[in-house]
Amino acid sequence: MRPIDRTLLGMRGSVPGIAWPPLHGGTRASLASLLFQLDATQWLAPEEIERGQFAQLKLLAVHLDAHSPHFRARLKAAGLQPSELASPEALRALAPLTRRDLQAAGRSLFCTAVPKGHFPLGEVKTSGSTGEPVVVKRSAVTHLFWMALTLRDHFWHCRNFTLGLSAIRATVPEHRESEGWGAPFDLLYATGRGQHIPITTPIAQQVGLLKSFRPGLLLIYPSNLAALANAFGQAGERLDGLSHIRTIGETLSPAVRALAETIFGAPVEDVYSSQELGSIAIQCPESGLYHAMAESLIVEVLDDRGAPCAVGGVGRLVVTDLHNFATPLVRYDLGDYAEVAGRCPCGRGLPALKRVLGRERNLILMPDGTRHWPLVGFAEFRSVAPVVQYQMIQEAREGIEVRLVTERALTHGEEDALRRVIQAALGHPFALRFSYYADRIPSGPNGKFEEFVCRVDQEPTV
Repeated sequence: MRPIDRTLLGMRGSVPGIAWPPLHGGTRASLASLLFQLDATQWLAPEEIERGQFAQLKLLAVHLDAHSPHFRARLKAAGLQPSELASPEALRALAPLTRRDLQAAGRSLFCTAVPKGHFPLGEVKTSGSTGEPVVVKRSAVTHLFWMALTLRDHFWHCRNFTLGLSAIRATVPEHRESEGWGAPFDLLYATGRGQHIPITTPIAQQVGLLKSFRPGLLLIYPSNLAALANAFGQAGERLDGLSHIRTIGETLSPAVRALAETIFGAPVEDVYSSQELGSIAIQCPESGLYHAMAESLIVEVLDDRGAPCAVGGVGRLVVTDLHNFATPLVRYDLGDYAEVAGRCPCGRGLPALKRVLGRERNLILMPDGTRHWPLVGFAEFRSVAPVVQYQMIQEAREGIEVRLVTERALTHGEEDALRRVIQAALGHPFALRFSYYADRIPSGPNGKFEEFVCRVDQEPTV
């Protein structure tokens, strides 16, 4: 077994008076324990990892069968007993769960009971990469795994926790600075200052905020990174002291990676994740492949027949959450595509993907010429109208086509309410033109679906 990552030995304790070795209680103790376990399990042979996955899936399936009417019906339709979900072959007998299935299931999807140690529960609303809004319940256990895998990513890439961190995200309501990075980092480590920037901030303003803060680490979406790199490049400037760029939320293209690394002189390290599942695959620090987080998830890549893709094959990503006892995300079809890689030369037993496809989005062009990530208000869509899928095409600086799939024809009142929600989220009274599709909004010519497409001013390129 490889020696333990020495980063794990730099923790600070939470028990007063004890500095070394550090001691923890409560959530901190669970997180520290999980981190040490993950440092060991990543080096197991693939066969050992798979045995652990299916032992956990069997326990999960028994609970879901007892407490989720929707999951029970899925098992019955497949002719399965929960105890039979103990091998890849048995799991493949269960039909994949689509975002449409989640929408149609409603409350019958959720478990009526959850084990005591999994509270509290929280709700996540997300549209993913397909523009289909869904609601998922997550637990304290899934949150614990999210924290541990987030820290794993930082350990793998040897990022210095004492540096300043700038995060540009959709979940940030307003610009602010903080004394630390926030959870999960501050739970176990002393960290540098944090800067939090709303993704809707105009690019020129983002440039000024970053230059003033001078971060050592940058957390950002690839499309936003491309726009920033072009802005810095055109000005002939760079961010002094920037040592790492961590990209999330979208496909990171080779062109954007090359542009950013040239302009900023810092490596770009990517994470494939979703709101429903947390960290799905993290880029290997040695090979550049994407390691599936197999201690938390079973990740399948399936061809058009539903069979597993061989090495080099590209197929749909279907993921099973092994620890969500509140929402059965078993064989969940994310709508994304990936290419299967062989065994990673780094020696880790975690499965590997060569690349992840299908999560591209665009920046909106505002009437004043500024550009930023478009927040469209999707979390409120189904509270005012029965929206199944959406896509927005910016046709002009003042005009946007809103493409919709709905459960039924909308009333004028529902359409007006939806218009108000979208205009408020976008921050401008754009002229919205509604178009309706019977079943599904088609993907683009490259097979990818983008929930927001700007046809006025294309995304920056190298």
